[in-house]
This record gives sequence, structure tokens and C-alpha cells, in this order.
Amino acid sequence: MTKLVTIYGGAGFLGRYIARRMAKEGWRVRVATRRPNDAIFVRPYGVVGQVEPVLCNVRDDNSVRAAMSGADVVVNCTGTFDKAGKNNFDAIHVEGASRIARIAAEEGIGQMVHISAIGADAEGNSLYAKSKAEGEVAVLEHMPNAMILRPSVMFGPGDQFFNRFASMTRFGPMLPIIGGSTKFQTVYVDDVAQAAVKGILGDAEGGTYELGGPDAESFANLMKLMLKTIHRRRLVLNTPFPIAALMGSSFDLLNKMSLGLVPAMVTRDQVRSLQNDNVVSDGAKTFVDLGMKPTSVEVVLPEYLWRFRPSGQYDAIKESARNLRAH
Repeated sequence: MTKLVTIYGGAGFLGRYIARRMAKEGWRVRVATRRPNDAIFVRPYGVVGQVEPVLCNVRDDNSVRAAMSGADVVVNCTGTFDKAGKNNFDAIHVEGASRIARIAAEEGIGQMVHISAIGADAEGNSLYAKSKAEGEVAVLEHMPNAMILRPSVMFGPGDQFFNRFASMTRFGPMLPIIGGSTKFQTVYVDDVAQAAVKGILGDAEGGTYELGGPDAESFANLMKLMLKTIHRRRLVLNTPFPIAALMGSSFDLLNKMSLGLVPAMVTRDQVRSLQNDNVVSDGAKTFVDLGMKPTSVEVVLPEYLWRFRPSGQYDAIKESARNLRAH
């Protein structure tokens, strides 16, 4: 019988890449999500009935168990940037991860892949980093042989990093950022998906892997690379951390007073996170230990950021026409 993998958060940015790869491997894929009607786009990843979105709430034992029924491997891709509300850091990163691992152990499932994040640290200065670390401990308590992947900031079509800042360039001559000197080792989302697949298939041993791209660049330099890719000139304006902290606190208060109706553009906890480099640590297991070579950001960005160029898909044609007139 064809094997089955349940991917919690499988309709998310990384989860859909893992689902697509597992469908190509011939596995049945169950995409566990809070909104299955919004996840029907995963069905064409395989043949009819091979990839199915199912309703699941990782805050509920019965819901998690039902989505896991009959699975050979489970993958946890759930995550949040919301420190408040029902789906907060503790509920998703700690309790949700622990619940999935505990029920997987109870159901006799032999393997689990858990997605964490570079910077996960029980002694970290942000609640996000602490909750990610606590989630890892909870997973290993129940599934000691689990593969834990700690990716840096992921990029690729549909990301919320380069797409977000490229969109901001449409509204003015400046591009404000926080933590301009903070280094990121941005990693291609499909490379992380491939690493997860190695764990699912048993082609890699358990343990913790830190996954970063081939280069570590400052936030400011990444934004300059993005601007070069989309053929726009903008002043990259770095906001000092003390001012950013005040902004984060203000947005947190506004979000709380509006009962969540007004989203926080930046939170105090995000500002704390941005004070630390997001790079692979010395001595960590990496792509090398998986027999992989990560993809460079320069190779992928033009494939999906072209729509932010002044003339979109016609920008290269217009540039060529200008060169012809010049000669």
C-alpha cells in the first residue's frame, strides 16, 4: 500500500513545497490545515485523491489524532508570529508541537520531521526564539529520533520577505527597515523542503540541522540586491533599534486596544529578534551533512520578483528598446 504522510501546516509557505515533493515521490499526502477550503490548490500536486487537505486544529487532541490516522510519517510545519490570541507562540510552537509528537508516539509512528527556526534559544531575548526552543524540547521528549530543521529566513515564490519589501517600493522613494546590519543567511524554501523529504524517506538521520543559504548578508545588502533585481532606486533607511522598539510597543498597544482588528506592522518581539544575526552556528549540522548544496538567492529572485519592476514582465523589452534608440 502507498505510504501516507500527514503535514501539519501543509498549506503554508514551506508545507506546500514539501507536499509537492512527497506527491512526486508517490506518497499519499494529507495536508492538515485550519482552513481546508482555502487549501484546495494542493490537490493538483498529485493524481486524483493523492493529495488531500483535511480540517485540523493543532490545539485539539482529537483533531490532531484524526488527521494522523494511518500515517507513516508526520511533519510539523505549523508556526505563528502572533504572541497573543488563541494561536499564540505557546499554543502553536510549544503545546501544538508537543501534542503532535505525543500523539505520533502513541500511534506508533516511527518518524517525525519538525520545522523550527535558526535562533531558537531557551535563553534568547525574544519570546519567539524561546517558544521555538521549548517546542524542540517538547518534540524530542516524545519523538527522540525526530529530525528538527532550523531554517533561516526562507525565500521563494510566495514568500513574505522579499515580496513584502518589494511591494513597499511602490509607495515612495525610501525603503525603511529595522536592523540593517543584522545578517541573514536566507535559504531557498524548496531546499528546505528537499531536506525535509530526506527525513521523511529515511535518507537522513534524526537530529537538529541548521539550514542557511550559501552566503550570509546584512539585511541592508539583501534589500539592495532586491532593488537591483526589480530595477528600482530607493533609499534604504535603517531605523535605529531604540526608535524601532518604541514603534513596536506602540503597534502592540494599538493592536491590543483594537482587540486584534488593527494588525501590528512590527512588534516589540520582532525588534528583539532583529537584534540577533540569523545565520548557521558553528559546529551545527547543515546542508553539507544532508549531501546538499543550497541555492543562491541571486538565482531565484528574478524568477518571481519581476512583477515589481516598473513595467513588470515588459521591463526587459523596454530596456532593450531604449538601448536600440541610443544606438
